[in-house]
Amino acid sequence: MDKPGLTLRVDLSGGRAVGPGKIRLLEQIDKSGSITHAGRDLGLSYRRAWRLIEDLNNSFRHPVIEAEKGGVAGGGARLTPFGRKVVQLYQMIEAEALAATWKNRRNLQAVLNTTNRHGLRNSIRRPLSSPVARS
Repeated sequence: MDKPGLTLRVDLSGGRAVGPGKIRLLEQIDKSGSITHAGRDLGLSYRRAWRLIEDLNNSFRHPVIEAEKGGVAGGGARLTPFGRKVVQLYQMIEAEALAATWKNRRNLQAVLNTTNRHGLRNSIRRPLSSPVARS
């Protein structure tokens, strides 16, 4: 049986939010030192990655990354100490949520119907069509 997970988005005031996508982007920028590389690694365009970073930078009192303009040697980006703190706070919230919900997630997983009446595994992506009753 697969281990049940939890996807967490923290909704903040003013319609702002921090979720797994933005946090993964920050983590990738921290690893690669580049918005372009981080976005590419996550399947995001540079424009989409930069908009997510702008959203984070505009949401908080302090910037989460510092970017250097490109040039002959190319640019770069790095997390600020505050950006690292945002990642750390999100990870702590996520760990607390996982710990607090493990029993109910496990119970919910245990009651999943994994086979249909024909003894075949159900798929949400391609559900089996049921035979139509004829009159």
